[in-house]
Amino acid sequence: MTDTYEVVVVGGGAAGLSAALVLGRARRRTLVVDAGEPRNAPSAHMQGFLSRDGMPPAEFLAVGRQEIARYGVELVRDRAVGATKDDADGFAVALAGGRTVRARHLVVATGLKDELPPVPGVAERFGRDVLHCPYCHGWEVRDRAFGVLATTPMSVHQALMVTQWSKDVALFLHQVEETELTDDDLRRLAAAGVRVVPGEVAGLRIEDDRLTGVRLAEGSVHDREALFVAPRPVPQNDLFLELGAEMAETPFGSYPVIDERGETTVPGLWAAGNASGFAEQVVNAASRGYRAGAAINGELLFADLDAAVRV
Repeated sequence: MTDTYEVVVVGGGAAGLSAALVLGRARRRTLVVDAGEPRNAPSAHMQGFLSRDGMPPAEFLAVGRQEIARYGVELVRDRAVGATKDDADGFAVALAGGRTVRARHLVVATGLKDELPPVPGVAERFGRDVLHCPYCHGWEVRDRAFGVLATTPMSVHQALMVTQWSKDVALFLHQVEETELTDDDLRRLAAAGVRVVPGEVAGLRIEDDRLTGVRLAEGSVHDREALFVAPRPVPQNDLFLELGAEMAETPFGSYPVIDERGETTVPGLWAAGNASGFAEQVVNAASRGYRAGAAINGELLFADLDAAVRV
């Protein structure tokens, strides 16, 4: 079964829904392919989105789906498993369910996955009292006893950042050696009042469904109420690679090279949200999607006008 659209959006998170909303309002035949795996699913609430601060992520997405439906945008629960491009016909996207859909433009908003440190208890508590972003969660755990689980020497930056929300911060070096910290690191940690705790972390102490401590391999337990970690971001960039988009290597993974609107080096192929970069929060992802949607409508409009002029 093959269906043709003007735009196919792969990814039904904030970026994909925002692009689809703009395109639907512009009367473009648009399909959203949503695998239903949002990055922020473990979080009970999302913060920092003006007028949506504190809204549960699932509710936010449900409202977004209702909004795009009002403008005739279709949404299918499926997964894109491959894509090809033909200069004449645009893109063909193969779905896991067996369907193939075609579009003149393709928006990839597949985001990324967070690969957590393999410490017992971390994955189970992630999004509750094991956290990654102080801007997302710092206010909710303010003034509690914080821990920061070091995964690389860059975790020093995270430890310094979270002191804005608590003055009781311990940096657990875990598998990072003290010798890997620079003199500037140590001076800043001392100035911020961050306690440096050497030794590997073996697990968490949980009492009454709450984090109460961090346990080291040598047996000691340090009382903590919130633990910040830095997951390894794994971009879901298979479609970009398959379509031959130019990629840029960063300390946080490989992302497509895009212009200010979000278009990749493959004409008609667009990136939005965390598919375009590591640091896109929900509000930024929505903005990226909006910008891509508006730019795509303009591209389609003038391509059709130019074609009419040539007739």
